[in-house]
Amino acid sequence: DTTAGLQEAHDTIAANQLPLTLVNGVEVSTNWQNHEIHVVGLNVDLEHTVFQTFLAEQRNKREERAVEMGNRLAKARIPNAYEGAKALAGDASITRSHFAKYLVEQGVENTFQNVFKRFLAKGKTGYVPPNWATIEQTIEIIHQSGGQAVLAHPLQYKLSTKWFKRLLAAFEEAGGDALEVGQPQQGITERTQLASYGRDYNLSGSVGSDFNRPSSMSLIH
Repeated sequence: DTTAGLQEAHDTIAANQLPLTLVNGVEVSTNWQNHEIHVVGLNVDLEHTVFQTFLAEQRNKREERAVEMGNRLAKARIPNAYEGAKALAGDASITRSHFAKYLVEQGVENTFQNVFKRFLAKGKTGYVPPNWATIEQTIEIIHQSGGQAVLAHPLQYKLSTKWFKRLLAAFEEAGGDALEVGQPQQGITERTQLASYGRDYNLSGSVGSDFNRPSSMSLIH
């Protein structure tokens, strides 16, 4: 929900004359049928006023959610979780990953996965339902900024095949442009299946690192 790091990246590439072409992008949290779905905007205009106002509203909602997550974890006898996550986030948007990292550092659990499973997943102690924009609103804003809308990490939503197809149909109907078909968490079989879904729903294929934290990268041929 922020593009704050992009100008620094552009400046670094220019200053060091790096052989890189940077695509401006942002990952936006949305709400669809009570599921949190992430939509990536690629080639967005960083100076688009309406788009930046929209992202600012999203960050405000994220901050309010984070405060409530901290309150709920405190009631579960895990104090200072909000403060710890906020310190880790710095000037960036605070996410559940920051809470997970803090809880691991405090020895509450030994892995990110265990923290989410025990505290931060839907229905758990520290989970707070989000109040994000809808998929339709997000795609429209991305298009207004000149960008393309991509359905991010589609297999991480743990949807049944029936509901996943409903999501793809809704995304296509709302004007979505592409589907992520290649990222570290997906094997060849999953990538092949997602590519097939992309063809079925007239969505282009997108490939990315989805770099939320250090992980092994898979080569994509």
